[in-house]
Amino acid sequence: MDKSGPTHGGIEADTPGDGIGQVALLAMAVAAGIAVANIYYNQPMLGIIEHEFRDQHIAGLVPTATQLGYAAALFLLLPLGDLLNRRRIIIAQFLVLAAALVLAALAPSAWMLVLASIIVGACSTVAQQIVPFAASLAAPEKRGATIGTVMAGVLSGILFSRTLSGFVGEHAGWREMFWIGVPLALAAAGLMFAVLPHHRPTSTLRYVQALQSLGQLWKSHPALRVATTVQAFLFASFTAFWTILALYLAGPSFELGADVAGLFGIVGAVGIFAAPLAGRVADKRGPHFVVWLGAGLTIAAWLIFGAWVSIISLVIGVVVLDFGIQSALISNQHIIYALDADARSRLNTVFMTGMFLGGAAGSAMATFAWGEGGWHLVSLLGAALGVAAFAVKLVHQRGHVATLVEK
Repeated sequence: MDKSGPTHGGIEADTPGDGIGQVALLAMAVAAGIAVANIYYNQPMLGIIEHEFRDQHIAGLVPTATQLGYAAALFLLLPLGDLLNRRRIIIAQFLVLAAALVLAALAPSAWMLVLASIIVGACSTVAQQIVPFAASLAAPEKRGATIGTVMAGVLSGILFSRTLSGFVGEHAGWREMFWIGVPLALAAAGLMFAVLPHHRPTSTLRYVQALQSLGQLWKSHPALRVATTVQAFLFASFTAFWTILALYLAGPSFELGADVAGLFGIVGAVGIFAAPLAGRVADKRGPHFVVWLGAGLTIAAWLIFGAWVSIISLVIGVVVLDFGIQSALISNQHIIYALDADARSRLNTVFMTGMFLGGAAGSAMATFAWGEGGWHLVSLLGAALGVAAFAVKLVHQRGHVATLVEK
């Protein structure tokens, strides 16, 4: 493998890991946020979208189609980051994303909109190409802070996308929101063209071999298995809360509408500050410490939710939960990116796929718990998932210590 690395403006640089400029880092964070926002534009506008088409049940599949496109591309496209020039992949995905948004804005039928949504979701995974690229460019002692900065951009995109699309959809129309997304995607492509260095492939594997290697990576790296499992449990706890929140607020304890539930997303802004902070702490204290902290905060959040029925407790709990989940996420990514510099995109494939599977399971379990035992059972479930994450980390840590003692 050629270790010569990139520099900005299309010139090969010294070596990967020498560091990344602040302007390039912020541009990557902005682009990642623009990319991931596209997954969530359709959610607040779903009622408006359904109203326009005869096949309302088909139009109702738009959010699901977007998520399915995203999930499939996590597995199928992320490994390409190790095999091809990451700069070109990122720019190309943004350009295809812009075209898919045009298709969505012009969609004459619900089926066409569903198809466009699949492509939009798939191309939005470019955010997960940017994160390992930033980790590769970062100096080792600043890798956590670098990942945290880019993830802050991702979280900003998630947070503000729903607010933006809800406002535009209500006052201008859902097609206009997709039209707004087009220049944003093109601007992100331009940003990446301007600041990203060239990146030579880190692996000589063919595409099919790269997909097959995912299983080998899972087998050969215990730290990857632990990080993925821990984050899957924590993300399941996270999605359990957001799946049931609107139903809980609409119940007899509060009798509030979905608009209030949407405002809790603003409270989640704490995650934007948690990401870079967690990264810096991981650089100084080690990422494992921050994972412990994140799992503990997740458990504490659910104790607050279950023991204290009030809007104030929900606000406090959301802050604690979001800080815990995002802190653990940044630190687990810090751990996996250090395992194999030549396979960071594939490591991210395994990690993110496992995390999103956990999130889907958490949503399903929360729906069942809500039907069987209401908010108290949901709170018990959320806390139990946090305890499971803590336990997995604990068992691995003890096993690791025992192995060192034996040696």
